[in-house]
Amino acid sequence: MTIQDLLPAIPEMALVGLICVVLVADLFVDDEQRAVTFWLSIVALVITAASIVVTGPDSRTLAFDGSYVSDALSQVLKLAAVGVVALGFLYARDYLQQQKLFKGEYYLLGLFGLLGIMIMISANSLLTTYLGLETLSLSLYALVAFDRNNAASAESAMKYFVLGAIASGALLYGMSWIYGITGSLQFHEIAEAIRTRPDVNGMPLWFGMAFMIVGIAFKFGAVPFHMWLPDVYQGARSPVTLYIASAPKLGALAIALRILVDGLGDLHEVWQGMIMVLAVLSLIIGNVVAIAQSNIKRMLGYSAIGHVGFILLAVFCGTGTGNAAALFYTLTYVLIAAGAFGIVILLSRHGFEADNLSDFKGLNARSPWFAFMMLFFMFGLAGIPPWVGFFAKLYAINAVLEAGFPGLAVLMVLAAVVGAFYYLRVVWYMYFEAAEDRAILQAKVDTKFILSMNGLAVLGIGLMPGWLLSLCISVLG
Repeated sequence: MTIQDLLPAIPEMALVGLICVVLVADLFVDDEQRAVTFWLSIVALVITAASIVVTGPDSRTLAFDGSYVSDALSQVLKLAAVGVVALGFLYARDYLQQQKLFKGEYYLLGLFGLLGIMIMISANSLLTTYLGLETLSLSLYALVAFDRNNAASAESAMKYFVLGAIASGALLYGMSWIYGITGSLQFHEIAEAIRTRPDVNGMPLWFGMAFMIVGIAFKFGAVPFHMWLPDVYQGARSPVTLYIASAPKLGALAIALRILVDGLGDLHEVWQGMIMVLAVLSLIIGNVVAIAQSNIKRMLGYSAIGHVGFILLAVFCGTGTGNAAALFYTLTYVLIAAGAFGIVILLSRHGFEADNLSDFKGLNARSPWFAFMMLFFMFGLAGIPPWVGFFAKLYAINAVLEAGFPGLAVLMVLAAVVGAFYYLRVVWYMYFEAAEDRAILQAKVDTKFILSMNGLAVLGIGLMPGWLLSLCISVLG
């Protein structure tokens, strides 16, 4: 192995080295100087992003004996993951200080989670996929229990850990069947075996594939493997919920595309039905149950399940248009979700979590600008034009129509209408209900500026969505 062979993985290696620097530096600063850890983490993310851009290949490149792939898709998803993790770190800083939780563990676990996401994104092997998935999962289990004195966080972490272990076991079991039947761990070799060996394509292969889809569905939070998601969203501290709601979705999309499209693309007619069932159940249950929620984090958790239904239906099409729509939807969703949870964090303060819908009553009276930004995020999630969420839903519905499933397209439209109800309820509380809380929003100027840019980006990309859609089509072309 030469230096040239290692170049595609420079971003991951750089991130590992920077994590070590942050870890050692955090040992030598006290609580009053914890901002050093925060800024070192931001610098680590900037350097990681720069290394992703600099080492971007001109064409698809395999490394580590075919177990690692670097291509245009991996570059886009990695940059998006680094960006959304940076947003999470920025939004969390003031909250952690006010809640007396400003510890280096949050940033270190966040960076380790990002490393797992990047490995998942560039995985070209079942083993590499599992390595990245477990790196991410172990970081998330610890992050959920980050506030060690909070019983709700500890309970959520235990539920997440137990269910996550079951899902990981199912995924690993499915991988063992795929390996035993095809004789390979690498996706391109698995695809070649399915194409050229008629004896491979049969019930045993489909059995292993079903278990792998269970693992993918759990990471997405798709019904019926969604049991952990609302409880974890509600029980975890708001900055942790923001992290779980955003960056890991990019890794989940990556393993779905790598496994189902790159590895099992010739079995599309077999796994299509499984994905359709997961997607339809997620659309219906996620949106309907979200209506009954009074906790905004839990409501956004169930709504995330509904959004996963849109993403999976785009992947279900098995076409280039569908895959591009799924990528577009995921990129825009994580941007909007990060902003929505950023507002929740902004409204919280020492001893008070702004996680109930009633906490948003009269927000316009005490902070018109951030009520306006929350309106942007709610309109984006609801899919109201011209916010970018409208085009994300439109492209997904269009892909399903092009694939010849008008009934599913109608269901997607109806689900979007149901979703609009509970998103607009938040807007109603902000603008048409009397204020119950008149506390001043406590956040630094730079945090408020980034949050404002996040909200404006949701509208700006919606006004000019063509460039992002073109990018999604080109990286999957």
